[in-house]
Amino acid sequence: MATVGLLVDGQPRTLLLKLESWGEHGSVKGRTAQALWADVADRVTPEVGLIESTSGNLGVALAAVAASHHVPFTAVMDLRSSAVLVEAIRAHGADVVMIDEPDGAGGYLLSRLSYVEQRVLAEPRLVWPDQYRNPASPRVHRETTAPELWEQTSRRAMSVVVAVSTGGTLAGFRDFARSVRPDWELVAMDVVGSAALGGAVSERVLPGIGASRPSEFLPHGHRPTVRVSAADAVHACLWLEAATGLGVGASSGAAIAAAMRLFRAAPARETVACLCPDGADRYQGTIYDPRWRRRQALTGTDPCEGAEVLEVSCPPTGVEVRNR
Repeated sequence: MATVGLLVDGQPRTLLLKLESWGEHGSVKGRTAQALWADVADRVTPEVGLIESTSGNLGVALAAVAASHHVPFTAVMDLRSSAVLVEAIRAHGADVVMIDEPDGAGGYLLSRLSYVEQRVLAEPRLVWPDQYRNPASPRVHRETTAPELWEQTSRRAMSVVVAVSTGGTLAGFRDFARSVRPDWELVAMDVVGSAALGGAVSERVLPGIGASRPSEFLPHGHRPTVRVSAADAVHACLWLEAATGLGVGASSGAAIAAAMRLFRAAPARETVACLCPDGADRYQGTIYDPRWRRRQALTGTDPCEGAEVLEVSCPPTGVEVRNR
């Protein structure tokens, strides 16, 4: 957990970052992969194995889990997938199928799912864990990720921002909040052009955020929801690295951009926690590459403009920076 003390437009604020890049397999999807494997393991044929649609992080984690059980795995990805993650999946001995047909809804998700469905139909023994509908996904976040955040933050009152793609993580946090009733304002973060929580679709350039169809875990959406642009996410990633030395991925940057909006919207909102699904290492060829940023022609104001970092503390790694 990283704690960032800020002045936002001159007002003291606290930004808490739950850095899942420090966890198993380098992302929050490490938790999901373990839960999905536990759910389907008794149906897996060792010679046939698993198949899953993924933008990258779940693919890396499932490839590692499958390799540890000596089971073949096929990751179905698309042209927006990070080359770093594609190579990491292959390094675990998994196969990668690259989908290059846009789905007409701003991304490739529907095309990836169509391919998986066709493969499973043709190969009945091939197991699809289905991260998009499997209740094991929200369950693991209800039982581990959300309560960890609650304990790591000393059960304080705060706003909690969770990004959405499949919706499994957010649904797990929602279920935890409903059952335990922490003093949280649970805020969903979706990206402009995503249908994950409803709304019109348009082209999206960042992997791992948003979706081409509504989340099956959150069929009625979520309130409140903050929508940010790709430019917001990129600006926030670059700002955080420059101001604190912490590197996070696209969904994390989008969540931080949403946090800045929340701070400005309500003077009484003093603390915002962001679930940060992964780290900067997976985005060196995209967000952190100026050539990629120029090609995308991302425009817009910096959501972190006017924010001054006073103090950064990351106790688990022993990193502490004061008075930057």
